[in-house]
Amino acid sequence: MKNSLKSISYLFIIGLIAFGCSQRSVTRVSPDQQIDLSGRWNDVDSKMVANKMVQQFLNSPRYQQYASDNGKTPAIIVGYIKNKTSEHIDSDNYIKKFELEIFNSGLADLVESPEFREKLREERADQQEFASPETAARWGREYGADLMLFGTMTSETDTYNKKKVVNYITTLYLTDMETNKRVWYGQEEIKKYIEN
Repeated sequence: MKNSLKSISYLFIIGLIAFGCSQRSVTRVSPDQQIDLSGRWNDVDSKMVANKMVQQFLNSPRYQQYASDNGKTPAIIVGYIKNKTSEHIDSDNYIKKFELEIFNSGLADLVESPEFREKLREERADQQEFASPETAARWGREYGADLMLFGTMTSETDTYNKKKVVNYITTLYLTDMETNKRVWYGQEEIKKYIEN
């Protein structure tokens, strides 16, 4: 009986030690720190590509000529960036990174996305009925976009044994809303080498 009790006690202690060692650990890190666990597309890739591509088109001679010819700061709407990779990539989050770069540049105005424009229109409609005439937002005063930024994201994968190379390619077009003329066209690539 004593030996059984001792064995059970030892097993219980070993179980506690094993359980304690398998506890998950969480550490807060800077959002700017580059962490790549899986080799898949991640937040660092999104930020890098958005920053580089927005700087490319804002500094391009064609964009600067467009702004000069129109005599004003161009207003841009970020349209859809279609994900054609085999991975699930949150395109809304990716688009927001482009919007943030454009907004913070000071070289372009940002026009609200279709999703939020609808919310603004609902609020404006409510104001017509419930707000005082002096404070109600008026209809027909929205700022129209001059240019739309949109494009696709693709990937190419090469594998051999336990090695893999994935090349992510974002292709974007900045197009005049009135004429459909491309003002800028660019690509940015991120290539990852993954070894298991």
